[in-house]
This record gives sequence, structure tokens and C-alpha cells, in this order.
Amino acid sequence: MKKKALIISISSIITIIIVISTSIYLLLFSKPFNINNSTFIYIDEDDSADSVFAKIELNLHPKSMTGIKFLSRIKGYEKRIYTGAYKIDAGTTTFEAFKKLESGRQTPVRLIVPSVRTMDRLASKISKQIMADSASIANLLNDSSYIAGLGYDRSSLPALFIPNTYEVYWNMTAENFIKRMIRENKNFWNTERKAKAEAIGMTTTEVCTLASIVDEETANNKEKPVVAGLYINRLKIGMPLQADPTVKFSLQDFGLRRILFKHLETDSPYNTYKHAGLPPGPIRIASVEGINSVLNYSKHNFLYMCAKEDFSGTHNFASNLNEHNTNARKYQKALNRRNIK
Repeated sequence: MKKKALIISISSIITIIIVISTSIYLLLFSKPFNINNSTFIYIDEDDSADSVFAKIELNLHPKSMTGIKFLSRIKGYEKRIYTGAYKIDAGTTTFEAFKKLESGRQTPVRLIVPSVRTMDRLASKISKQIMADSASIANLLNDSSYIAGLGYDRSSLPALFIPNTYEVYWNMTAENFIKRMIRENKNFWNTERKAKAEAIGMTTTEVCTLASIVDEETANNKEKPVVAGLYINRLKIGMPLQADPTVKFSLQDFGLRRILFKHLETDSPYNTYKHAGLPPGPIRIASVEGINSVLNYSKHNFLYMCAKEDFSGTHNFASNLNEHNTNARKYQKALNRRNIK
């Protein structure tokens, strides 16, 4: 009898162990997330364990949070929470998801640096893609001492940024964002590009300044080298650039559709109707296409350009004032027909 009782007890213990082990296995190695596509969990500096749990529930729709919370308790997760972006796939197990969060094994994200007109706009766009908020980015971009230490001033600063898509970690700070942009700028301005800038007689900032005007003049990439060549022709002979986009920048009125004589009188160093040569700095973050169009500008004898009367976004070019005036009259008539003031 005693032997039989012992066997029964051992069998019961084994059964309990099996049941517990199975339960733990199912708890930790099941695939609890009700998502069809890979989904990111973003953990910020002020997140607690409870707020992380709330983000998991909101974004991953788990069948149960028991496994995550169990692991969090035994591992003391609330004492060390890593910021970052963590990609969770539909087939990720509870254990795999927790290990990512606990170890800080975040997933790189894509950061798109856009070609925008103002530094405030840049700060807003970037803050939507990384952990740093727009205020912290804007504060750096408006800190004269800080940007002077980078070799720029408020006017030339847009030349630092090269619009592109970069792979970064989401939890980068504003300072690390700027450091990354400095590194990318150095990579972009390689020996070949610097040599081309020198051959034109421009610094890299001056190339970006002219490129920013070209970008504002036309969205047609095929036309950009022609426009760049026109402005370089003007610079060579000391002729004012007389670029309408610089007037808009002077007025900070980027929606202005028709430049009138009163606008041309704007007192600003950026107004290239009143001041010869390049303006103090870029009027926007120049696109890569714009920069390359200056470095590889078309060689021709054009000195004048006017938007085409068909509103195609392209231009009529002329080498003398008579031809240009003919083109300008066509465009003015088209504006009048459309009642564009």
C-alpha cells in the first residue's frame, strides 16, 4: 500500500510539473498578438512599465498580457526601461517580444530629411519621426552660439542638411540628429563634388544657395541644369539674379503667385532684384537634384527666363531682353486671363 501511495504521489507531482511547465511554455512561447503586419512600439523617456503595457495593448491587441507582465515582474523590468522603437511581427512570441523590450534591442527606422523652406518646418517634420520633440530641435537650430560652433550661421545653416532617407534609431536626441547630419554632409561633399564647386568658383554653401533658388524656380529636374546655367551666366557678368523666389523669401510669403513692382522694392539682403550676387544663404534646404544641377550646370548663353504661358511649370529661355520681353508678355496675358493677382 505504501509503495502504491508513493507511486501515486510521484505521478501526481510529475503531472503537476507537466501541467505547470506546459502552462508556462504556452504563456511565454505562444503568439498572442492580433496584428496582420509588423507594428512598432515606441517607448519614450517618460514611459513606465504600466504605460508600456498600455501601448502594447493599444497597438498589438494581445489575447493576454499575462505572459508579458509575468516576465516583467520576475525580471524587474520597471527598474530599467529602454527607450526606442521596437518592431513586433505577427508571429512574435511573448518571450521574444519581452526580450526585445528588456534588452533595448530596438529596430532602426527610416528618417526622411525633407527639402523645406524654414528651420522651424524642418524641426516639425523631424520631430514626427524621432523621439526628440520639435522644441528641442528648434532650440538648437536657433541657438547662434551652437550653430557657430558647427561652422554655420543662421543664414547658411540650411546648407548643412542634405535631403535624403537615413536609417537611424528612433530614440536619437536633437544633438545626435545634428551630429548625424554633419556626418552625412561630409559624406555627401566628397572630393569630386568639392572639386566641381571649386571649378565654378563657389563654396559648398554657395552651391546650396544657388541650388535652393533653382529648386524654387522649377520642379522639373530636367530643366534645373538649364536654370542653374542661366544664373551662373548672370553671376559671371555681374548681372543681378533677379530671382522671384528670393523676393518671396524676403517677404516670407511663399504662397505669392504674382510678383508685382511693389514686391521688388522689399528691403532685404535676400532680394536679388536690389542686391547683386547670391543672397546670404539658401532660401530653402536645397534638394540633391538642385545641388547636382548647379555642379553640372548646362553651358549655354541664356540670361533670361520666364514661366511658360501654359502653366506647365517649365520656362521659356532667352539670350536677350527683346526675346525675354516677348515671353514675359505671353505669361502676363495668361495670368490676366486667369485673373491671378
